[in-house]
Amino acid sequence: MIASLPMYDRPETASANDRFWALIREGLGTKAPQNLTRDGDVWAQWESPELLLSQTCGLPFGQRLHGRVTLIGSPVHGGLDCPPGQYYSVLVVRTEDDRTNLEDFASARLGYNDELSQSGWAAPWSMAQQRGFAFERGLKTGSHRASARAVAEGRADIAAIDAVSWAMIKRWDGFASALREFGRSPPAPSLPFIAALGRDSEGLRSAITGAISRLEPADRDMLNLTGFTVLPAEEYMALAVPPRPPMDS
Repeated sequence: MIASLPMYDRPETASANDRFWALIREGLGTKAPQNLTRDGDVWAQWESPELLLSQTCGLPFGQRLHGRVTLIGSPVHGGLDCPPGQYYSVLVVRTEDDRTNLEDFASARLGYNDELSQSGWAAPWSMAQQRGFAFERGLKTGSHRASARAVAEGRADIAAIDAVSWAMIKRWDGFASALREFGRSPPAPSLPFIAALGRDSEGLRSAITGAISRLEPADRDMLNLTGFTVLPAEEYMALAVPPRPPMDS
């Protein structure tokens, strides 16, 4: 069996994620992997019939995984000004960038983590669409942290960062001091927990809820995790599907 929590796992949060998983495993009361899987392709994990628990992004779930995995539920994060079970993207630019309107970035380079990222690509694409323009240049970075770093280092001009990831970047990455918050996207469903088809969804929900309640306050703070909720799959299915992002030639 496979268990992974890849979406907010970084060196500073790894131990807290391990303790979170240990509590989930204890709550399941059944045979489960002792350790989280941290290597290999996440798509192979998400699509494996051996998947006991993982976390994915809303856009991949809505567009590729729905009907092929079991939707378990969604995390509730603290410190976000949005309803429980939702999150948003934070647009970041360099501190010295004095542009004030999103339209001013039409010909600038957008750093994005992945073309199937709700927070990193679909959200800024949708915001641009609503303002009547499209980003003309893009830099694929592979992660939110790398997108933020690319802006700080001048390789990109703007990026949309998952609000939970942004809180972690501000907390632990020195390059965050070179960035400022330019704006934020409308809320979207938070990153869902999933399992292989046929898994005991109620048992997993109970184990996750119990684990969150039993986490030490320091670990809940480290993971920015305050609760758990179950959102309808339709909320993820309703996310707008963007075209492929622009690529610099």
